[in-house]
Amino acid sequence: MTAPRRPGLLTDLGAAALALVLVGIAGMLGKWQYDAWQAHRDAEALDLTGVAAVPLDEVMGDDDPFPAPDLGRPVEVSGEWLDGGFWVADRARDGEPGYWAVTPLQTGDAAVLVVRGWAPEPDPDLLDVSGEAEVTGWLQPPEGTLVVDDDPSDDVFPEIRVADAVQRVDVDLWSAYVISQEPGPGLEEAELASLPTPSRTTGIRNLLYAVEWWIFGAFAAFIWWRWRRDATAPETTPDLTSPSAG
Repeated sequence: MTAPRRPGLLTDLGAAALALVLVGIAGMLGKWQYDAWQAHRDAEALDLTGVAAVPLDEVMGDDDPFPAPDLGRPVEVSGEWLDGGFWVADRARDGEPGYWAVTPLQTGDAAVLVVRGWAPEPDPDLLDVSGEAEVTGWLQPPEGTLVVDDDPSDDVFPEIRVADAVQRVDVDLWSAYVISQEPGPGLEEAELASLPTPSRTTGIRNLLYAVEWWIFGAFAAFIWWRWRRDATAPETTPDLTSPSAG
C-alpha cells in the first residue's frame, strides 16, 4: 500500500522560486562573461584601416617592437628615399600574381620600409626613386615565416624581413613597414597584407567563466528537479494484512 507524500504549498513554491532565482542569476552572469569574451575579441580584431592617419612616431618609436593593436592603422611618415629597394615575390592583386616594390624611407635616424606599389613583373626602373617624400599608408608588421630565399644576391625577396633588408641600408630599420595608399609612378596599389584577427586565446578566461556559470545554473535546476521528484514520489508503507507481515 502506498501513500503519496507532498511538500507543503509554501515549501514547494519557495523551492521553485529559489531554483528560478539561482538559474536566472547564473544565466545572467554567464551571459555577462560571454559578452566580455566577445568584446575582447572584437577589440582585438578592430579594423583601423578607415580611421584618420596619425604620424608614425605617435604610434611607435624606431626601436619599439611592433604595436599589435595598431595593425592596419593609417600612418603618416615623411623623409628621404634611400637606395636599397627590393621586390617581394608572390604578392597577388585581384587574383593576379605579382611583386611589391619596397623602398626604405629615412625618417630621423632610422628608415621605414615602404611598399610603394605592385607590378606584375620586377622592373629595376620602378625601384629607382630618390628625393624627399611624404607617405600615408597602412602600418604592417614585419614578416618572418622562414621562407628560404633561393637567390640572396638578387633584388627579389620572398618576404619583408627586417633582418634581410637592413643589410641593404646604412641605417637602422623600424620594426614595421608601411603600405602606401598612393602607388608610385608605374605601379598599382598594393593590397593589404594583413588585418587584425583575434587570437584563439583572446578572452578565454571570460569564456570559461561563462561556461562555469551556466553549468552552475544547470546544476541548480537539476537539484530542484531531483528534490521535487523525491518529495512527490509515492511512499511505500507496510501491508499489515500480508502474511509475511506477521
